[in-house]
Amino acid sequence: MTDFDETIDRRNTHSTKWDMMETFYGVSPDDGIAMWVADMDFRPPQAVTAAVQGMVDHGVYGYYGMDASYKAAICGWMDRRHGWTVDPDWIFSTHGLVNGTALCIQAFTQKGDGVILFTPVYHVFAKVINANNRRVVESELVLNNGRYEMDLDALESQLTGDEKLVILCSPHNPGGRVWSKAELKALADFCVKHDLLLVSDEIHHDLVYGNAKHTVMSLAAPEIVNRLVMLTATSKTFNIAGAHVGNVIIEDPDLRATFGATMQAGGNTPNSFGVVMAEAAYNGGEEWLADLLEYLEENRRIFDAGINAIPGLKSMRMEATYLAWVDFSGTGMPPEEFAKRVQQDAKIAANYGHTFGKGGENFLRFNIAIRRELVEKAVKNLAAAFADLQ
Repeated sequence: MTDFDETIDRRNTHSTKWDMMETFYGVSPDDGIAMWVADMDFRPPQAVTAAVQGMVDHGVYGYYGMDASYKAAICGWMDRRHGWTVDPDWIFSTHGLVNGTALCIQAFTQKGDGVILFTPVYHVFAKVINANNRRVVESELVLNNGRYEMDLDALESQLTGDEKLVILCSPHNPGGRVWSKAELKALADFCVKHDLLLVSDEIHHDLVYGNAKHTVMSLAAPEIVNRLVMLTATSKTFNIAGAHVGNVIIEDPDLRATFGATMQAGGNTPNSFGVVMAEAAYNGGEEWLADLLEYLEENRRIFDAGINAIPGLKSMRMEATYLAWVDFSGTGMPPEEFAKRVQQDAKIAANYGHTFGKGGENFLRFNIAIRRELVEKAVKNLAAAFADLQ
């Protein structure tokens, strides 16, 4: 079994998560805990390390070509793990999925068009929409018994007619929701009714716990493949986000042609290290992933139990991802006060909830894909930081 308790010092390695935490949160990496950026503090599968070592041993780092084996690895993974049959011709390789999302916005919308997000949601979506001079349309998720749900009736009342695209985060970041097949089908029907294109970002689809079952949008609503773009990647699953390789998978030939033209206009090609790492992960990472999920599930249990024992704090039940979404509204404190306690007293860098959009104001997001002793330390520090509420 992989040793996820191994201490790997990421300080002074150009790690955003550790080397930038003091800049953004005032938390020193010398005695603080980095729980913000969504990468893991674990080594990837040995197959990935061996593949990179093979490139180093070869010693020539030229342009990557002949991607048949890479695409076969993607198709094999989607079939084995998700029951989804993918044709290699449907696959585009982008410089990560933020790049893939941006290319979708550029390919399928015009300046001023509305792009719908179910908020709170991954904060970079809104940044990319705004940077491309499109309009962010926030459809606030509804909390029902501690779980997020989409309110399509409320969204329908918001529409002005210039909306062209929906971006769905499935599973959901930061709420950890695994959308049911019925929910996905309802969203698909909504997109048909209002002539909307759907981009389904499924980057966390391999990180699912317990009895939760992720359903690929293409399988949940195959009738909408003419308006569907799928986004997948190895980055979150295998902790190789720095490789910056994502998959944009498009079944419809007309949508593929439009997207392909946009990629060509931008001169997008993948880097060879990223493609080799991704192929190795899909072909040799399943045993490692099984170990990872077991480890993360225990981290989740420890974190949730510890947080929920602190009066005023509530950790949303995580069905997927390794990102805990903690509600501080029960403290009665304004966001700047509870964030200050987390940073200065607990010495933890966690993402501000308001950056995820409407509904996130009273939350912070914590990355629990760290050594277990740090999860335990984080819980202890938070309990001490809010001890006056107990």
